Amino acid sequence: MGHGTNRVEDMSSPNNGTAGAGETVVEIHTVCLPPKKTAFQKLKKRVADVFFPDDPLQRFRNQTWRNRVILGLQSLFPIFTWASQYDLKLFRSDVVSGLTIASLAIPQGISYAKLANLPPIVGLYSSFVPPLIYAVLGSSRHLAVGPVSIASLVMGSMLSESVSPTQDSILYLKLAFTSTFFAGVFQASLGLLRLGFMIDFLSKATLVGFTAGAAVIVSLQQLKGLLGIVHFTGKMQFIPVMSSVFNHRSEWSWETIVMGVGFLSILLTTRHISMRKPKLFWISAASPLASVIISTLLVYLIRSKTHAISFIGHLPKGLNPPSLNMLYFSGAHLALAIKTGIITGILSLTEGIAVGRTFASLKNYQVNGNKEMMAIGFMNMAGSCTSCYVTTGSFSRSAVNYNAGAKTAVSNIVMASAVLVTLLFLMPLFYYTPNVILAAIILTAVIGLIDYQAAYKLWKVDKFDFFTCLCSFFGVLFVSVPLGLAIAVGVSVIKILLHVTRPNTLEFGNIPGTQIYQSLGRYREASRIPGFLILAIESPIYFANSTYLQDRILRWTREEETRIKEINGTTLKCIILDMTAVSAIDTSGLEAVFELRRRLEKQSLQLVLVNPVGTVMEKLHKSKIIEALGLSGLYLTVGEAVADLSSTWKAHGQP
Repeated sequence: MGHGTNRVEDMSSPNNGTAGAGETVVEIHTVCLPPKKTAFQKLKKRVADVFFPDDPLQRFRNQTWRNRVILGLQSLFPIFTWASQYDLKLFRSDVVSGLTIASLAIPQGISYAKLANLPPIVGLYSSFVPPLIYAVLGSSRHLAVGPVSIASLVMGSMLSESVSPTQDSILYLKLAFTSTFFAGVFQASLGLLRLGFMIDFLSKATLVGFTAGAAVIVSLQQLKGLLGIVHFTGKMQFIPVMSSVFNHRSEWSWETIVMGVGFLSILLTTRHISMRKPKLFWISAASPLASVIISTLLVYLIRSKTHAISFIGHLPKGLNPPSLNMLYFSGAHLALAIKTGIITGILSLTEGIAVGRTFASLKNYQVNGNKEMMAIGFMNMAGSCTSCYVTTGSFSRSAVNYNAGAKTAVSNIVMASAVLVTLLFLMPLFYYTPNVILAAIILTAVIGLIDYQAAYKLWKVDKFDFFTCLCSFFGVLFVSVPLGLAIAVGVSVIKILLHVTRPNTLEFGNIPGTQIYQSLGRYREASRIPGFLILAIESPIYFANSTYLQDRILRWTREEETRIKEINGTTLKCIILDMTAVSAIDTSGLEAVFELRRRLEKQSLQLVLVNPVGTVMEKLHKSKIIEALGLSGLYLTVGEAVADLSSTWKAHGQP
């Protein structure tokens, strides 16, 4: 019996369905309904599971008011969790790591700002204010904050499609700051509303292809600086960029090429050494700044002999000027600013959280995703008001920070302090810094974004994910950066829809000598049970797939009856559906189950359900489907169903 009191039946081995000597006694268990809950209790649990899986209020329980206030401050400002234990030893480690990443952040900040078509000084501004805010609000001890290549590229490509950064530089700057503001609002909102799962639509496959494609585009864009080309396309697609390179061969400068290739070789060599021997991390960390200093001296010394090598020129000294008055909240380009902000916000958020969690796992501590979203969001909102553009955690700087021995977020404060000194006193020293060295620094940084090993793993493990990766890669390369990302996300959504609307169904068989039932296609030793067709559904049953599942099960039935006729086997009597993996069902699914039972009944076939989970069982009971199936229509395991039904058929003299 499937739905009622427990009982013990004498039954044969489920492989032959006949009783005899050596009968085994199998207990038939009741399939129970879940405990009764009110609609409010169910809603409360569902909301908690969706939005509060980490139970953030758990540590506030059974605490005094004083402790709750302290815990609340620590929750809002993670700096309070470690500030009381901070000592001189930790400070020494953070000073070393902070100065180390500053040597990398200063040249990268200038370089990435040019990648976003912004004045170089904005890159340094963005390496000063945001790290200070993150040090107070962020939960990662090793995340080094500042401008990053991908967000810079996306912002530059999206904004420059509508506004020229040279002909209308003020409007372009306003849109960059406004996009940063909206990126921050979007990021902080995701954290506050605990909607971080939305960024999960950027799958690993999408990001691998997107970052590789963006890295190639960024690298090709740097040919302008490496070759000394003056008139270069502002487009970001492969064909226009390469056409521009070869159409302006007359502008190529051999002095620039020699300097660029020389310093690029040095930077790539030091990067390779640090990758092979992590203890020598300081070599690759110091090489960008050292290259800037040496190249600046070279250009200064030969300035009277050649004018072929272009350089940065004047950079203003002083702290970040306020830019609140430059935020653009009305006008024809507002939609562009919002769109750019959301896309760059998603990308920078994904990168920042992924980097933070990577290094947290190495040191066995936890990074709170929602806190990180709020920290990065508020950081960008504040940055937009202080002449900064989109910033997040950089993998290259964070790796240097980790290897340099950073202990807390104070390393970001030290880095910001070094940038502050640079802004106040050292800006005139960058006057003769050649643009070619900035191109070489960017090239060295983005080469590491081309993860061919991850792409090969996708090919080996999941061909559809590899296809998604290729769509993202070629979309960025040949269409555009934002559209390439949109294409990849679209392919990922199609994959999800295929999984939802066309779920997997399997035919099960018995592994001889056991009560275990597994896939016939997977286990060669598994065998069919005469008179039974045992199927497993591996997804929820929703309106989107209920009709498909009904048709698929009926097709399984027809194919099984055809197979039986061909071998003159035992007549098919029962269809068993293993619902262990059916995590949910809606009203359309219930209708499909009811209709399936009716259609099978017309063919003199019995439908049996096995092990529906609690919520599914409750809905089956309320919809009267359990009642329609009868006492022998519901079992806890496939083995019990086969054994009990076989015994019942034998008792009634059926073969």
